[in-house]
Amino acid sequence: MGSLAVVDCPTGLAGNMLLASLFDCGLPEEVVHQPLAALGLGGLYRLTLEERRSAGMRGLHLEVELLEQQPPHRHWASLREQVQTAELAPALRQAVLKVFGVLAEAEGAVHGYPPEQVHFHEVGALDALVDVVGVCAGLQYFGVQRLICSPPPAGHGQVNSAHGLLPVPVPAVLELATCHGVPLASSAGFPPAELTTPTGLALMVAWADSFAPAPALRPTRLGIGLGSRELDRPNQLRFLLAESADSVGVQPELQMVVQQQAQIDDATAEDLAFLQDALREAGAFEVFAQSVAMKKGRLGSLITALAWPEQAEALRAIWWRYGSSLGVREQLQQRWALPRQVEQRQTPWGLVRFKSSMRPDGSVLCKPELEDLIPLAQQRRLPLDQLRSNLLQWLEAQR
Repeated sequence: MGSLAVVDCPTGLAGNMLLASLFDCGLPEEVVHQPLAALGLGGLYRLTLEERRSAGMRGLHLEVELLEQQPPHRHWASLREQVQTAELAPALRQAVLKVFGVLAEAEGAVHGYPPEQVHFHEVGALDALVDVVGVCAGLQYFGVQRLICSPPPAGHGQVNSAHGLLPVPVPAVLELATCHGVPLASSAGFPPAELTTPTGLALMVAWADSFAPAPALRPTRLGIGLGSRELDRPNQLRFLLAESADSVGVQPELQMVVQQQAQIDDATAEDLAFLQDALREAGAFEVFAQSVAMKKGRLGSLITALAWPEQAEALRAIWWRYGSSLGVREQLQQRWALPRQVEQRQTPWGLVRFKSSMRPDGSVLCKPELEDLIPLAQQRRLPLDQLRSNLLQWLEAQR
C-alpha cells in the first residue's frame, strides 16, 4: 500500500464516515474489533455496515449500535489510564491518546475546566471511542505515513446537545480549528446542519500533515463513506490511498505553524543557548537567534521558535521557565513545505539516516543526518565534507 493518504470531505467530517471509508477501502473488521476488545469493550457495541446511495452515488454507511444498558460516565483521566494500560500496539496507543487528548483539551476549554475533568459523554461516548480506535487502527493497517485533508465545511444553524441548543459550528469544533489552525471551507449553500463533528475534526487534527488540496499523486485505492443526512448533493467522504507521482514531482504543501518570539538583552550567551535547546526538546522544529539593537543602545538577541500549533502551550512553559523575557509574541503563520522522508541505510561507512525530498520539477534533494556523520567521521578519521560527499556518491550509485 502507498504511504500517502488523502481525505476529501466536501460535505464535512464525522468519525463514522471516516471509518466507513476505511472499510470500503478494504479494512478487515477484525483490525477494529481486536484493539476494542483489548480495551474491554468487546460485546458493548455492534457495527452495522450497509452499502447505500446518496444523491445517486454509492458508498458505505456505518452505524455504531451501542449495547451498553447504562453507559458509565467516564472522565478523560480515567479513559486515558484505560488506554495506557490496555494491551495495544505502542503506535496505536500513542495515536488514540493524541486524538482524545486534543479533543479533551478543546472540550475543557469550551466548558472552562481542565481536560482531565472532561466527562466521557463530552469527549464522545462509546460510539466515538469506536470511531477513534477504529480509524487510528485502520490508518496504521494501511501504512499511512502522510495524510492530507481537504478543508472541511463545519455547517451552520443549530444542533441539539446535552447542553441544549448549540450554534453550528459547535464550540468544540471552533476551538479545535482555532487552536490548531484548521481552515474551514464555506458552508454557504448547505441546509442548516452540523457537517463537521468534534470527533471527526480531532481525528484529522491528530493525523493530517496539512489541510490543503491534494498534491500530484497516483491513486491506488479508494473508499467512500456516506453520512446519514440527506443533502442536495452526495453526502460522502472519500479516502484515497496513493503514491507520489514521481514523474511530475511533488507539490509543496500549505501548512499552519506557530511562531513564538522574544527579544532578550539581559541573558548570557550560555543562558540563551540553554533556552534554545530547551525549546527544541519541547517540540520546536526550528529555533534560531538574531542580533538586534534595543532601546538605550543595548544589544540583544531576538529568539524565534517555530512549532506545530498543538505544541504552543508546552513551548510557552519553556519561555517562562528558562527565559528572562516578561512577554512572548505568538502568531499563526502559513508556510509552504516540500514533503520529506527519512530513510536509514546500511552504507560501507556504517548505518546512516538520509533525509530526502522531491522538488516540483522532479529533482531530488538528499542529505545525510549530521548526528550520524559525526561518529562515523571520528571512527574513520575523515573530514565531514569528504564523508558526506562519499555517502552521496554511494547513494546515487544505488539508484
